[in-house]
This record gives sequence, C-alpha cells and structure tokens, in this order.
Amino acid sequence: MSAYSVRRNSGLILLLCFAVSLFCVVYPIYVIRPFRAQGARELALALVVARYRVGVTMVAALAAMFCVVYSRRRILAAFGALLVLGLAFLARVNVYELMFHPIPAASFSSASKVKLDAGEKVIAVKFGKVARAYPVRSMSYHHIANDTVDKFAIVATY
Repeated sequence: MSAYSVRRNSGLILLLCFAVSLFCVVYPIYVIRPFRAQGARELALALVVARYRVGVTMVAALAAMFCVVYSRRRILAAFGALLVLGLAFLARVNVYELMFHPIPAASFSSASKVKLDAGEKVIAVKFGKVARAYPVRSMSYHHIANDTVDKFAIVATY
C-alpha cells in the first residue's frame, strides 16, 4: 500500500483498527461472564480471541500510528490512534481477576442459624470432625474461598 493510498484511506484504516481492537477486548468479556449460558461455538471463539487479542491489538495500534503519520487530518487521526492504543492496553488486563476476587475471610454460623432455601446447593468440606458448607449462591460471584478447616488450609472453588 503506497503512502498516497494510506493518506486517502487513513480514516477507514483507523476505523477498522478501532473496530478490530474493540471486538478483541469486548467479545471475550461479553461471552465469558457469570450468570449467562454460553454456547460451545461462541465460547470457543471467545477463548481464541482472548488468546490472540494482545498481538492483534498491538498490530492494530501500530497501523493506527502509521495512519497518523500519513493522515491529512492528523489531530483526528491522533485521537483515533489513542483510542486504539487504549484498547491495546486494555487487552492486556485480565478482567476476570478483577471480577472474581476470593472471599478474603470466610465467616460461618452453625447450621441451625443459617437460612438457606430448601433446594439451595452448597459445596461441602469435612476434615475430621470439622465440616464447612459454602453456598453456591455466594460462591458463584467470588468463585474462590480461602479457609482453614481443622488446621488445613483449603481453597474452595466453583
């Protein structure tokens, strides 16, 4: 592609870089989120996109910066390139670590004091004579509970 064609099509190239980068950042987050059923094909695509999104967004950022150099409207192109660079940065952030943080200090009550629905599911752990139950309702948000059961450090996960 010659410098003239890049100059003529820089807006289109920037828009394409932005769209590809936005897709790479947003699609895996949209598909892989709690309390939503995922289809096998969309989950497979989301995992592929998540795997390659850093490289793809970096290439898009480089192309966007190249467009700034050859664009007729440099200020507008620089703004578009900054958006693409921002998306390239966001592609490196693992949002799942931000969304699903462990329960830092689990608190417990005796079974007679706990109010659970009749069909509510729990994750049960028993070491010796000490037993714990972690309601799936609260575990579905955190996914991880660090705890000590009968002097054993455990991680309950869902």
